Amino acid sequence: MFYTKTTFIGIDPTAGDHPFVYAALDHELRLLALGQGSMEDILAFAAGQHQAVAAVCAPRLPNQGLMARPEIRQDLTPAPTPGRWLNFRLADYLLRQRRLSSVQTPAEEEQCPRWMRNGFLLYRRLEGLGYQIYPHEQAELQCLEVYPHACYAALLGKLPFPKHSLEGRIQRQLVLYENRLNVPDPMRIFEEITRHRILKGVLELDNLYTPGELDALVAAYTAHLASNHPDQVTVLGDPREGEVVLPAAELKGKYS
Repeated sequence: MFYTKTTFIGIDPTAGDHPFVYAALDHELRLLALGQGSMEDILAFAAGQHQAVAAVCAPRLPNQGLMARPEIRQDLTPAPTPGRWLNFRLADYLLRQRRLSSVQTPAEEEQCPRWMRNGFLLYRRLEGLGYQIYPHEQAELQCLEVYPHACYAALLGKLPFPKHSLEGRIQRQLVLYENRLNVPDPMRIFEEITRHRILKGVLELDNLYTPGELDALVAAYTAHLASNHPDQVTVLGDPREGEVVLPAAELKGKYS
């Protein structure tokens, strides 16, 4: 299914009422698009693709009560404490067991935050355009769920710096650059940081992406890796309520 004309799309709907951020990569990890727009803008872009994998930075579904089922809990190692983790998705539980903080996904859609409801709707609209849930070997259009914080932890082998901090942005862009994405080398910004510029309050950070752009980019990269090198990703969760795809063949037991 996956040919050189496949487009890998990362979509971040987590800004709430603000526009979605999206990124698109080609087969060679060259940047095709990076921007923001409404859900309709994103769907128009997705609809124009003949072969694509879209990675969405949001849960696909509310939790379906799997963590309340004894047959699910007894297969987990270590087993959850009785009475705890009942209102979590399995994917959320497995992330938190590795110290990868994640937002709890309620069971009722109306109880979910707006950005999460936007994500649910986006998945439904993508499926309406013919996107199939990953993995689907025969589908030319697929979509999958990612969690950017955990993606960066998986790539770095440790918890990243806070995403909105300068060091967090540099760190995230640097790991993308080191993984061959066609993005500017963020270390070049240090050429701008001189004593004179700091005193004058003049800094040019045009080559450094925003947190939303970096989340969309790592989502697109994860889609690329899942499509072309499925042995180099890890999938957590259950397809009945949503699986999270992470860009690492193996995950650490704990991240710090």
